[in-house]
Amino acid sequence: MVKRGNGTITINGKAPDEYFPTKAEVIMINQPLDASDNLGKWDFRITVKGGGFSGQAGAILHGIARALVHADPDSKPALSRNKFFTRDSRMVERKKPGRPKARKRFQFSKR
Repeated sequence: MVKRGNGTITINGKAPDEYFPTKAEVIMINQPLDASDNLGKWDFRITVKGGGFSGQAGAILHGIARALVHADPDSKPALSRNKFFTRDSRMVERKKPGRPKARKRFQFSKR
């Protein structure tokens, strides 16, 4: 959820410094706000699950950028220039029938 405010970011009910184990993820999620000069102008309430902390930080960065454009269309050129709209589309490969995992095979026996 995005609303005008004083720049408070809440991730799953916690502050970013409490939620993420390292400072790199906190810096990463603030990049769209820095690039569009919106730091301290919007409040964000974010719910995220799955993946690891780095993947969650990337998803939050992408979501904040999209929310900023929705709320303030004038910030789109600055965010596009920094490539905050590119999404990492990699996903877990599905398990194939007749195999124990996605690519793993049962041991071959000649006899």
